[in-house]
Amino acid sequence: MKDRLYYQDAYVQTFTADVVKRGTEADGTPFVVLGQTAFYPTGGGQPCDLGVLGDVAVIDVEEVEGEIRHRLAATLPEDVGTVAGRIDWERRFDHMQQHAGQHILSAAFLEVAGAETVAFHLGKERVTIDVRLDELTTVVWEAVELRANQVVLENRPIEARFVDDEELATLPLKKQPTVTENIRVVIIPEYDYNPCGGTHPARTGEVGMIKILGWERHRGNIRLEFICGWRALRDYSRKQAAVREAARLLMTGDAELVAQTERLVAERDALKQSLQEKERLLLEGEVRQQLAQAERLGACRLLQLTFADRSIQQLQQFSQQAVAQAPDVICLLAATGEKLQLVFARGPEVSVAVNQLMKETLPLIEGKGGGNPAMAQGGGQPVRPAEEVLAHAREQLEAALAQGSK
Repeated sequence: MKDRLYYQDAYVQTFTADVVKRGTEADGTPFVVLGQTAFYPTGGGQPCDLGVLGDVAVIDVEEVEGEIRHRLAATLPEDVGTVAGRIDWERRFDHMQQHAGQHILSAAFLEVAGAETVAFHLGKERVTIDVRLDELTTVVWEAVELRANQVVLENRPIEARFVDDEELATLPLKKQPTVTENIRVVIIPEYDYNPCGGTHPARTGEVGMIKILGWERHRGNIRLEFICGWRALRDYSRKQAAVREAARLLMTGDAELVAQTERLVAERDALKQSLQEKERLLLEGEVRQQLAQAERLGACRLLQLTFADRSIQQLQQFSQQAVAQAPDVICLLAATGEKLQLVFARGPEVSVAVNQLMKETLPLIEGKGGGNPAMAQGGGQPVRPAEEVLAHAREQLEAALAQGSK
């Protein structure tokens, strides 16, 4: 492990190393293996470091069969035998904060709730842990978060070192190591002892604030989202700016923001209900007017209409209202736009199966749809005028009515 500088000192940002191997991955990505490296490879839930080797960007780092491959954005020149490396320190330190924060938070869950952490993922925006709990109450998560931040503010040392079997047997590990050699343990004295190969800061104070953002049930456990340090500060700043802007728009203070929002939501819901009632009354009147002018088709009344500004839901509402007012009506409705939408419906006194009419009409517009004998809907490409499509449906309807009268 002496060639892995991130284990000797997690704060190393630059280094020089001999190029000991060059190669190309199956997808054509060039890579190099170095005599020593400060680039941490992806592993243990922690993403790899990025940075540069010379002037070439390192786009991925992974350990493959015991060697650390630095995958590059371009091939390193053949005449380069020794290269200067520089890691993206902002990314590295962020990973150190989040990973150490995970150790602290997991230990707090074990201490406060007796809940073991069974999974960990360090994402670009959020960090998640899965804890073995049936449910998580507000009282528990607040107690866990408080305990974790107490440990941060105590600024305890964080020690990471390789141990032999003899020392390993004396440590009160929270979980057993997943490897049998080169076992490395991260220790926060009198709080957490954990086998881990990740990078961590020297003291808990460098982790910064630990903030739980939310949780959900996941495969029988509780999955939590949280962030630490600079991520937490950026998140707080963004949310505070949103609160200030919302308060400005609502002309209220931060303390009254929730109450004002609740009032606005109640007003919106009342207005929405009032609007829906007015729209229903308008639709009733429109349908009544159309029925008064409806064409007679045998014992039935036919509404064959094309609209230019309605959704398929509005066509359905129109047909439902028509059927409610006139049990002898048949509706052949279309709405034009980016797609041609169709709704066919019939009243209970009509025996024609409109889903069959829809099935016979949709091929004209390369469409798809479905329904039942009383109502069917579908949509397709406007490759033909809506009037022509409805005329075809009418022909099928007239044939069905004629067949039914025999």
